[in-house]
Amino acid sequence: MHLDLRYPIGLLLTLDGAILAIQGLTAEATVLGLNVNLYWGAAMTVCGLTALYFATVRLKRDPTVGGVPPSGGPSTPEHEDVV
Repeated sequence: MHLDLRYPIGLLLTLDGAILAIQGLTAEATVLGLNVNLYWGAAMTVCGLTALYFATVRLKRDPTVGGVPPSGGPSTPEHEDVV
Protein backbone atom coordinates (compact mmCIF):
# COMPACT_ATOMS: atom_id res chain seq x y z
CA MET A 1 0.00 0.00 0.00
CA HIS A 2 1.36 3.39 -1.00
CA LEU A 3 0.46 6.24 1.34
CA ASP A 4 1.34 9.69 0.08
CA LEU A 5 0.71 12.38 2.69
CA ARG A 6 0.84 15.13 0.09
CA TYR A 7 -2.76 14.39 -0.96
CA PRO A 8 -4.51 15.03 2.38
CA ILE A 9 -2.14 17.86 3.32
CA GLY A 10 -2.66 19.51 -0.07
CA LEU A 11 -6.42 19.12 0.14
CA LEU A 12 -6.52 20.49 3.68
CA LEU A 13 -4.36 23.51 2.87
CA THR A 14 -6.26 24.25 -0.33
CA LEU A 15 -9.67 24.00 1.32
CA ASP A 16 -8.72 26.02 4.40
CA GLY A 17 -6.91 28.61 2.28
CA ALA A 18 -9.90 29.05 -0.01
CA ILE A 19 -12.24 29.45 2.97
CA LEU A 20 -9.91 31.98 4.59
CA ALA A 21 -9.47 33.93 1.35
CA ILE A 22 -13.24 34.09 0.77
CA GLN A 23 -13.72 35.25 4.35
CA GLY A 24 -11.03 37.88 3.77
CA LEU A 25 -12.85 39.12 0.68
CA THR A 26 -16.25 39.37 2.38
CA ALA A 27 -15.32 40.63 5.85
CA GLU A 28 -14.06 44.11 6.59
CA ALA A 29 -11.55 43.03 9.27
CA THR A 30 -8.06 44.49 8.88
CA VAL A 31 -4.94 44.41 11.02
CA LEU A 32 -2.70 47.47 10.71
CA GLY A 33 -4.49 48.32 7.48
CA LEU A 34 -3.83 44.90 5.90
CA ASN A 35 -6.39 42.26 5.05
CA VAL A 36 -4.49 39.43 6.74
CA ASN A 37 -7.14 36.79 6.07
CA LEU A 38 -6.98 37.41 2.33
CA TYR A 39 -3.18 37.26 2.16
CA TRP A 40 -2.80 34.15 4.34
CA GLY A 41 -5.70 32.47 2.54
CA ALA A 42 -3.98 33.06 -0.79
CA ALA A 43 -0.66 31.77 0.58
CA MET A 44 -2.28 28.63 2.01
CA THR A 45 -4.10 27.98 -1.25
CA VAL A 46 -0.88 28.27 -3.26
CA CYS A 47 0.94 25.92 -0.87
CA GLY A 48 -1.93 23.42 -1.00
CA LEU A 49 -2.06 23.46 -4.79
CA THR A 50 1.72 22.99 -4.90
CA ALA A 51 1.45 19.95 -2.63
CA LEU A 52 -1.34 18.51 -4.79
CA TYR A 53 0.72 19.11 -7.93
CA PHE A 54 3.71 17.24 -6.53
CA ALA A 55 1.43 14.46 -5.30
CA THR A 56 0.08 13.86 -8.79
CA VAL A 57 3.32 14.25 -10.75
CA ARG A 58 5.60 11.24 -10.50
CA LEU A 59 9.27 12.10 -10.61
CA LYS A 60 11.50 9.77 -12.65
CA ARG A 61 13.86 7.70 -10.54
CA ASP A 62 17.53 7.43 -11.35
CA PRO A 63 18.24 3.71 -11.96
CA THR A 64 21.84 4.06 -10.77
CA VAL A 65 20.89 5.27 -7.28
CA GLY A 66 19.87 2.49 -4.90
CA GLY A 67 17.72 -0.48 -5.77
CA VAL A 68 18.77 -3.04 -8.37
CA PRO A 69 22.02 -2.29 -10.21
CA PRO A 70 21.89 -2.13 -14.00
CA SER A 71 22.63 -5.31 -15.95
CA GLY A 72 26.30 -6.19 -16.10
CA GLY A 73 26.92 -4.67 -12.69
CA PRO A 74 29.04 -6.27 -9.99
CA SER A 75 26.16 -8.31 -8.57
CA THR A 76 25.44 -10.16 -11.83
CA PRO A 77 27.99 -12.92 -12.58
CA GLU A 78 29.45 -12.99 -16.07
CA HIS A 79 29.42 -16.77 -16.23
CA GLU A 80 28.38 -19.44 -13.84
CA ASP A 81 30.71 -22.26 -12.81
CA VAL A 82 29.07 -25.68 -13.03
CA VAL A 83 30.48 -28.14 -10.51
